[in-house]
Amino acid sequence: MEEIQVPPYFICPISLEMMKDPVTISTGITYDRENIEKWIFSAKNNSCPATKQSLTCIELTPNVTLRRLIQSWCTINSSHGIERFPTPKPPVSKPQIIKLLKEAKSPKMLMNSLKRLRSIASENDANKRCMESAGAMEFLASIINNSNEVFEEEEGFMSTKDEALSILYQLKLSENGLRSLIMSGNGEFIESLTRVMQHGSYESRAYAVMLMKDMFEVSTPTLLLSLKQEFFVQVVQVLRDEISLKATKASLQVLVHACPFGRNRVKAAEAGAIRVLVDLLLDSSEKRVCEFMLVLLDQICQSAEGRAELLNHPGGLAIVSKKILRVSKVGSERAIKILHSISKFSSTPSVVQEMLSLGVVAKLCLVLQVDCGSKAKERAREILKFHAKAWMNSPCIPNNLLSSYPF
Repeated sequence: MEEIQVPPYFICPISLEMMKDPVTISTGITYDRENIEKWIFSAKNNSCPATKQSLTCIELTPNVTLRRLIQSWCTINSSHGIERFPTPKPPVSKPQIIKLLKEAKSPKMLMNSLKRLRSIASENDANKRCMESAGAMEFLASIINNSNEVFEEEEGFMSTKDEALSILYQLKLSENGLRSLIMSGNGEFIESLTRVMQHGSYESRAYAVMLMKDMFEVSTPTLLLSLKQEFFVQVVQVLRDEISLKATKASLQVLVHACPFGRNRVKAAEAGAIRVLVDLLLDSSEKRVCEFMLVLLDQICQSAEGRAELLNHPGGLAIVSKKILRVSKVGSERAIKILHSISKFSSTPSVVQEMLSLGVVAKLCLVLQVDCGSKAKERAREILKFHAKAWMNSPCIPNNLLSSYPF
């Protein structure tokens, strides 16, 4: 069969495949709708992929003439196995969303309206942005905020909240939208999500922490410093329950965003984060998850409360030491930094002896002999110097290093 050559102007510059729903952006270049929406909305780019020019606006204008040409070409060449694609469904309009939101204010229509909103949001990114601009975000947040009084008292009560929360996460809000959620009601929405994590279903708790992760990526220190103890308790509980890998990663990222601040480190330690992290590290083999856990342990162990919790865990030092040279360069650096904090600020004679008996000293000596980063080596060397008197005669020190110990 003779190979059919697709006209070059039918090809999307992003996917290099034939376009099914061609749209033109402000620079005059035409792309397939799905690809350019991902470029602009999901990847958060504000430039034209082909010309690199900044976009003056993000309006996507359907190129109807080109789409009809492509469809006609497909029909003409159907004998060569080329299928004509159907005319794409047009994106939802702002007036349609506003009308749907008004209908949703009726209790009898609420659940059906929410299901319709979910369906619209799932179609494409343009619909998501249209919903956000039409006020869907504020409407969905109000359902979550106003459903806090009693849980599971009315039939269908939690399902309404669940539906609103899942749609709100599905919208993948813009940075401005996320900031609006953060600032609304002087932190009221954060408290609402905290209650969802406390009382909601597994699915709702996962959505709550994943939405919170998105919010914290654009939040200000003022918000992070105002987080309450109950917030840390509930995020740690989501971690402990291991609802899903996505929920676990989101929980870790939320806590990493919150714990550069001293007060939050103490709150995280008091919420039991150290014990949960050490227990999870014992069984976790996923590289990125282990890195997040070690980063978070490092942050919390910069507080006296965090270090005390780590030392109180029967496997704390052993598991941190075990992860050195087994996760990644980042993981090794963080694990060594944790041991450095312990050695510098919490090294009682029993802790020093425990580090020796657990093989921590041998692992630190190994770090000096392999390529794992200059900062990691420097900290390992400092730890060995801190306790040179106690460890000088240890068989853990290799003969080739003994002559220069303490280094």
